[in-house]
Parts: sequence; C-alpha cells; structure tokens
Amino acid sequence: MLRGKTIFILGTAKFDAPYQSTSFTIAQHLAKDNTVYYVDYPFTWKDYFKYKGTAEFKIRQPYFPSSSDGIMPTKTPGLSIVITPPLLPINFLPEGQLYRKLLKWNEGLIVKRIEKVLKSRQISDYIYINSFNFHYPDIADKLNPVLTVYHCVDPLIVDYDKKHGQISEAKLVKNSDLVVCTSKQLYEEKKPLNPATYFIPNAADITHSSKALDPALPVHASLANIPKPLIGYFGNIERRIDFDLLKEVITNNTDKSFVFAGPTVPEYIPEWFFNTPNIHLTGRLPYSEMPAMIKGFDVAMIPFKKDEVSRTIFPLKLFEYLGAGKPVVATDFNLDLVDFTYDIVLYCSDAKSFSEAIRNALKEAEMMIGKRVEIAKENTWDKRAAEFSALLESNLAKSKK
Repeated sequence: MLRGKTIFILGTAKFDAPYQSTSFTIAQHLAKDNTVYYVDYPFTWKDYFKYKGTAEFKIRQPYFPSSSDGIMPTKTPGLSIVITPPLLPINFLPEGQLYRKLLKWNEGLIVKRIEKVLKSRQISDYIYINSFNFHYPDIADKLNPVLTVYHCVDPLIVDYDKKHGQISEAKLVKNSDLVVCTSKQLYEEKKPLNPATYFIPNAADITHSSKALDPALPVHASLANIPKPLIGYFGNIERRIDFDLLKEVITNNTDKSFVFAGPTVPEYIPEWFFNTPNIHLTGRLPYSEMPAMIKGFDVAMIPFKKDEVSRTIFPLKLFEYLGAGKPVVATDFNLDLVDFTYDIVLYCSDAKSFSEAIRNALKEAEMMIGKRVEIAKENTWDKRAAEFSALLESNLAKSKK
C-alpha cells in the first residue's frame, strides 16, 4: 500500500459533479493514507461566462486569480482541491499547429498553478496522475514527478473527445510510466503502446446503494403511482442504450412498467421511447436519492448495445444494483463482467432472452439477496483503491532502483 506520499491528480470530472466519478473517488480513497491534490477539471473562459453566478462558479471564483495558489480545502482529511485559472476554449479549432500551440499555453497555466502549490507546500517528491483528462496530455513533461500515471477510464466516444483526444491520449499512454485501465478491452488496446499497462476495474460505493435494504427507507415518491412490477434503470439515457432491443422487450411486456431514472440525451433517443405507455421517465435525480429509487425496482437492468464501445464498459451501476440486493438483467455487452459476477447476473444476447430473464428474475427477486450483496462487496471502491495504491507503490519502488 502507498502511504505518506504526495499525489497530484488531474481529474476528468469536477469535484462537485452531481454523480460519482472514478477520478474523484480514487482521489478520496488515496487521500486516506496520502496527501492528495485533486486538480479540478479546468474551467475555460467560455465556462466562466456560461456558469457565472451559479453555485459551482461562486465556489471556484476566489481561486481563479493568478495571485491565488488555487488550494481549496475539503472536509476529507488529506484531500485538497486545486482550482486553475480559466483556460482558453480551443476545442473548436481543427487539429494542427495552432491548436497545439494554444494547448501548450493552456497547459502552461495548469503547470504554473501546480508549481505554485509545490512551492507553497514545499513539496519535492510527488506522483502525478492524469485521470482520463486526455485533453491536457503534456503536463507531466513540464513537471518533475517521481512517477507519472495515466488512468484510462473509458473509450473515446463523443466527437468532442475524439477530435483531438485520439492524438493526445496516444501521447499520454506512450509517455506515462504506468497506465491503469478500467476494462480488459481498454487494457488490450493500450498494452501494445505501453508494456507497463494494467487492468483494475471500476467498483461501486455499496455503502450508499445498500441503504435500499433498510426497511425504514421509503421507496422514491416518483414511483408511487406506477403499476408494478417495475423494471428499472438508473443512469444516463443516451447512445449506449440498445433502443432496438428495448422496443421489442417493452412491446412484448406490456404488463410491466419500465422506469428510466436519469437525464435524457434526446439526439440519441428514438421518438417512440417518449410515447410508449409503459415507459416512465423520472428525469435526473440527485445521487443521494439513488437508494430510494433502486429500492422500488423489482428488477434492475443494464440494456447496453453490444459494440466496440460497450465492450470497454465496466459499469458502476452493476454493483450498485447488486449492493441493493436487486436481481440484474443485462445485455451481453461485455462478457468480461462474468468473471466478477459469476452466475448471479443474467447476460442476454437478444430481446427474447432479455424478456425471459426478466420473467425469471421476478420469480427470484426475493431469493439470493445475500449472495448479490456478497458479490457487490467483492467489488467495492475500498478494494479497487487498495489495488490501485499497491500498484503505485510497486511501480514507485521500481522507478527508484
């Protein structure tokens, strides 16, 4: 285990994002035994004016000026947030010399902020982790960390990320001392670029989702008037969802209610989805309300497409569902998950088997709750963070030889 070290993490998520992120969760766990500075996902000047006056703007504003060291304390011992000055919004530019020149300017601002922290806190030896913030690939080159790490959390999916990210991420992978991937598919993709590549999957905070097992917790109010049984999904409703499969499943199961709790991304969602009587949309919910929502599900589902993107996904919601004791029906989008869930989760190849799995899961909903929770306990952030910490420790030892 890594103990007593200083770690800088350039995150892919804002520290106050509404949903749990791998980047910030790993930072919180590493801070239990180390001093961690989480460099918050930088605001651009476009963000500055877009979010001006909002709560997330106001909490960061005092730390924007160049005169500040950007260090925002937290209630978590060992963990501080570092806010950078606003950066130039440059992603709209085509890939080329101008983009890369302005990117160096932006990276210089991040580096200066980190250097200011190093000076004010008198830090000499430290580990630098880029946690999937591939937009800024060369930060470590301008610093002098004892170990550089790239934490690859997801594939590059959206055009915004792929536009410059394909070049930037390849640089990050090749130039890092250590690469950690959250799926076997990502591991297999990165390993040829950097032999020091390892696989540590995502996990879940089941201390939160397991609140659904508390008899005193009321079911979420939005489910009160929806006819049972409830087949539920908690998360973003976007491109990863297999809407073709769902249409057949939902059409053939009109006696069941299908609840989707989360924000919708309309450009990826077919019109029929919004006009089907036994589909119920709750909209975005605070993460704090997740246990009450999942408690109301009779069966939880993960209806992801089976494609090259989904092959790399290790979804947190899988273990959150299991931690809540719920039976889970999923598509066979990533069969690597079988190694972690054994025979407790049903993975389906088509709409017919998905419907059959739902029917079987409803019969067994109150059975094997303890086994589901036990499997969830094997996939907690405590365990994953311990593996991550041990990997950092062993590679730090190698770097000092």
